[in-house]
This record gives sequence, C-alpha cells and structure tokens, in this order.
Amino acid sequence: MIAEVIVDITNSMVDKVFDYNALSDTVVGQRVMVPFGKRSIQGFVISLKQQSSVQTDKLKSILYAIDDYQVILPEHIELMHFMVKKYHLRYADCLRLFIPSELRGDTVKPLVKTYVEVCVDTNSYKKNVRSNAKNILALCDYLKIGESYLKSDLTSKFTQSAVNKLIDDKVLKIRQVEQNRQPISYAVKDTRHNLTVMQKNAVDEVLKKQDNYLLFGVTGSGKTEVYMSIIENIVSQGKNAIMLVPEISLTPQMLSRFRARFSDNVAILHSGLSAGERFDEWRRILFKQAKIVIGARSAIFAPIDNIGIIIIDEEHETSYISESNPRYNTFDIAKFRSQYNHCSLLLASATPDISSYLKAQNGEYKLLTLPKRVNDRPMPKIQIVDMLSEIRNGNTGMFSSALLYELDKCIKEKHQAMLFINRRGYSSFMRCTNCGYVPKCTDCDVTLVYHRAENKLKCHYCGKRFKALTVCPNCKSTAIRNGAVGTEQVVAKLHELYKDVPVFQMDNDTTRTKNAYQNILSKFAQSKPAILVGTQMIAKGHDFSDVTLVGIIDADQSLYHSDYKSTEKTFELITQMAGRAGRDKEEGKVILQTYSPRHYAYRYIANYDYKNFFEKELNIRKNTMFPPFTTILRLLFSAQNEEIVREVTKLCYTEIKNIRNEYLDEFVYLDAMKSPITKIKNKIRYQILMRIKHNHEDEIIQKIYQVCDKYQSAKVSIFVEINPQNLS
Repeated sequence: MIAEVIVDITNSMVDKVFDYNALSDTVVGQRVMVPFGKRSIQGFVISLKQQSSVQTDKLKSILYAIDDYQVILPEHIELMHFMVKKYHLRYADCLRLFIPSELRGDTVKPLVKTYVEVCVDTNSYKKNVRSNAKNILALCDYLKIGESYLKSDLTSKFTQSAVNKLIDDKVLKIRQVEQNRQPISYAVKDTRHNLTVMQKNAVDEVLKKQDNYLLFGVTGSGKTEVYMSIIENIVSQGKNAIMLVPEISLTPQMLSRFRARFSDNVAILHSGLSAGERFDEWRRILFKQAKIVIGARSAIFAPIDNIGIIIIDEEHETSYISESNPRYNTFDIAKFRSQYNHCSLLLASATPDISSYLKAQNGEYKLLTLPKRVNDRPMPKIQIVDMLSEIRNGNTGMFSSALLYELDKCIKEKHQAMLFINRRGYSSFMRCTNCGYVPKCTDCDVTLVYHRAENKLKCHYCGKRFKALTVCPNCKSTAIRNGAVGTEQVVAKLHELYKDVPVFQMDNDTTRTKNAYQNILSKFAQSKPAILVGTQMIAKGHDFSDVTLVGIIDADQSLYHSDYKSTEKTFELITQMAGRAGRDKEEGKVILQTYSPRHYAYRYIANYDYKNFFEKELNIRKNTMFPPFTTILRLLFSAQNEEIVREVTKLCYTEIKNIRNEYLDEFVYLDAMKSPITKIKNKIRYQILMRIKHNHEDEIIQKIYQVCDKYQSAKVSIFVEINPQNLS
C-alpha cells in the first residue's frame, strides 16, 4: 500500500504530495515520521493507494506513526483541497490550521495525575509498624479502605517516604488518570426563557429545512436563546454543533451560558487558552467527548463530525476574515462544512454586512427577523452631540456637557456606564508644536502611539518601543503636545472626576494575559456604580443588566477612513455599542459625540434604521462599482530591498494588464502603487489593486495566482487578498 504524504514544511518548493510505502496499520489522517532528504520529518497521510508512479527502488517507507489515531478528519482533507485552490495556499499551511500547534511540536502532553487506592485494612497493617514511625501511623489513621487519594496530596501531608512505604507494602495501589485542563467559565445559572413568538418562528424555520439563513435581530432581541434552542434540538438528534463568536472576550460569557445548559458537552477553542487547555479541548472534540464547539474564527476548523448546525454570531465582524498567512474567509469554510455535512448555516447580526443582507434579499440566504427586544423593552435613546458646538461654548475637553451630566446621573443612581473609544494608548501621537515633528517607527511607516502608563511610544504594527518625547530631537523645543485621545487618557480623566468609582479599561493593552478578559468583565459586572472604557471589543455581545449609559467618545474615528466600507463600519460599531445599554428594566441612554452631526450615517443610527441605511449604502456602492457589485483583488508585495519589490510589482502588473485585455469588460479598475503604509517590520510594501465583475471572477483569479507563482521567490513575498478588510 502506498501512502500519499504532505510533509510539515511551509516551503513552496516542497509543497506537494510525496509517495511512501505505508505501514500495515497506516490510516488516512495520521501523523507519521518519514525520511526526507538527509533528515526525518513529520508528515500527514492524506490518502492511500495501490500503486505509485515513483520507481519501486526509489520509494522510501514511513518510519513510524506518531499517533495511534487520526488527527485529520476525512472532511478536513477535502477542505484542505478546497482552500488550496480557492485561496492559493500551501498544503502544509492548511493542515496546520486543523490541529493545535502544541500537537505538531509535541510541546504539550496529556495531563496525567497519580492516584493511590487503599486495598488493605490499615488497622491490621499498623500492628507491624514501629511506634516511632509517626508519619506512617498517621497516614494509616487517615486512609480508608476502598478510597482513592491524589498521591501528591498524601505526600504533602505525610511525606513521600511514608506514602512510598505503603505502596511498596502493597497497602496502596497506584492508578494513573488522564485529566482535562478545562478553561474557566463564569458560574451562572441556566436562565432558560420561554421563547417569544418571533424567536420560536426563527427556531422552527431553521430546524425545518437545511438552508443558509440570515437572522436579523436588534440588540437585546434574544438571539442567543434562539441559538441555544436550535442547538438543543440538534444535539437531541445525536448531531453536533459549531458556534462562532467574533471576539475572544465574548467566549467566556458565551461558554458560561452554554455550560449552564449543556454541561460538559461544550468545548471551547480560541487563541486565549493556555497551551494545555487548547490541546485538551481539541482532543475532547476529536474523541467525541463534546458535542458543541464554541470559539472565535479558528473554531471553524474544529475536528468535529456529524455537524447539524453551524452558527456565526455577529456575522458582520471583520475578524472572521484572516488577513495574515494563511489568508481565508471563515464564511467560505463554514459554507463548505455545512454542505459537506448537509446541515444549515445560520448567520446572525443586529447590523448585517451589506453583502449578506443583499444575499438575503436575493434569496441566497433565507431572512429571519427579530425586530423587537425581549419583553418589548425600548431601544436606548441616542442623543447626538455636536462637539464643534461644545468647543464654541468653551468646552475643549473630551467629554461633552451632555455626557458629563448623564455620567453623574448614572453614578448617583448606582448604575453602570460603558464608554467607547476605538483607539488604545494615551494619545495617537506626540507632536512638537514648534516645528511639527511627529516621531515615527524606525521599522514601520507609521506614527508612534503614546502610552503614559509606561511612558513609552509604541508601534502598534511591530511592537517596537521608544522613549517618550520631552524634547524635540529636531529643534530642541520642549513644546510637545499629545494627539487624539485614547482609552488610557479617558480612564485617567475619569479617575480625576470620579475618585471613588471603579473604572475598568479593556483593550489590547490590558487583555494580553490569560483570563484577563474574564477578570475585567467579572469585576465590572460585580461593581455598582462602575465605568468600563474600551475599544471595539466591548461593543458587541456583552449583556450587563445594569448598564444604563453608553458614551461614544469619538464617533467619527472610523467614518473618514479611505475605505469604501468606512460608513458601514461606523454604522455597525455605533449601533452595536448603543445596544449595550438598557438591556434590563432600566431604560438606556446613548450619548454620541461627533464633529459631523449632519452626516447621513448618524441620521440612520439615531433611529436604528438599518433598512434605509442599507438602501442608501447599496446605491452608493452600485454607482461606484464597489463590492458587493464587484470583487476587490489586492496583490501585496513585500521585500527588504525596495528596488527588487518595485521591479517584481512592475513585472506582475504588466502580465495582469494582459489578463485585463483578455477580459476587458470584467475589469472596472486596475493600478499599481506603493501601499498606504509603505514599510512594516523593515519590509517595503507595494500593491496592485483591481476591481473585477463577477461573471468570470474565478477564471481571472486563477490566472492571477499563476502570475504570482511565476514571480514568488525567497526575496519577495506576494500575497493575494480577496475583498481585503484593510487596504493600509
């Protein structure tokens, strides 16, 4: 028998299938060790066949199997082939997505604990023990026949020599038990609610027929209860479920609610787990010890079969698109897995992506709606505050008089407030007001962000740190001013204003350590009054019953990005953030601070009018021929040598112009240029941008992949991005 093996090397030169003589017990999906050149290397068996085109005398044999079980499911092998073709990925890169890195590197082993069982009556044994052997006698008094004890507990109480003596004398029998390292979750009760008529209709529709669904439900409409009811029904049929959330910060809360209802049937997968937890949760899923997988983007690759439903919560979120190698779109993977398993795919959001809502209108998705909050609670009122008017009235601070008034009221009534500013650090930059000098990163073409807690300037792209400015290196002036406000500065100001009120900060700087998300959210939940300041990670999914006030510090931040989706992203972010207020008995209030109060987006936001916003935005996209009416392709070139990257970009551009001439009616736009951020981590970046119609999209993309293959080298990396979420 011949085994087709992908070796675990991410190098395009060896990214192909190699034939090896299989062992008698080799199975598809197994990890094996194979001879490769002058060394032995790990590989994955992706197929077995009877014959090879390689000459018999040149065919090498598998050395041994690393595991005695499949680590790659047959479904994942099919998925690998799909991803390699669609995204032009390497086989090894795809396979690495399917298993934890700890398994590949053998850096984590199963957690095995040693127990001892009492198998002899210790009272009769004591008769033969010397009277001065106090630890042994005390241990005998402590032990009860038939009971099991953790060996480490006994050795800490009675010394190791005493325990070993009883083991040697066969009073105690050793037993090794493998234990799972389970992620911590909140202790919550299962707050099962009777479904509203609309919730029940949504559940019944999804269970009735296999299809692709879009659940459009306002914030607080009970979408999570819909998910849980669907999954409960699916699990009762003996099938499994995958539930995706966009942020790691949402997984502890979601895990707690699901564990309260489904107990240990729930497993969780995301990058915030410890190596041991991730390894154990993955094995629990693989060995069918869990029926429900919850997690962020990577959980779509969970080794679970017999899937009955795939749910993607907050489907509008850009975090579902991987923008680093390997690049992929979670929705494509979810669609592939739903078709493979003949199950439904449910996307859900209070602010659906424009493309998704258009598909629902066109019948590609079946539209389900939850237009009202549970128990008919009102949506929080949104008050738009003109910050230019505030300045004219003498208020140059970060908080408008309206926001300060509502904060005072919220705190006096012992409620909670959430303040949103999608910018971390203390200020977005430092500037010399004498000569205009702004410090930039030496390795990246970006300004440095000031972090006052460490008194450092940081690059948010490569992580480099520099001393904060006190004197301008250009003109020696000490007239240094901070740029736009960040989370750190908001927190500092709140501490000044409300000295006795707990203020919590939640952003990438405060959530780097394990369980940081959970600790911040649980402390905030238990503090009244309290204020939570954060970036977009606080804007969705969180359900705090005592939050009555939401403040949007700078609503314009995402509005004027040079991105065709900037208005849509602003609408989504602010609507989602507004939805955190007034989710229980108390009515909610939202203060939206802007320098552009007459922008059309705010008119729709203030009225929670998604449908008219959709029509307006769709009309703009249609007239300008941006997605969803075209597909944007971006070829990103990067190298340390600018001359080389410029030359390769030029050569590729010439060949792509030939493709355009072949499909002249399909190309709306084509151009080559430097990337907006020209340098990141000391690599110079150029790009080719194009917009193409959908008629021959697949053919054109495959031809562009071929061009990239032709010029890809060790000196220049080329990445193809389809509808990139960030063009910087």
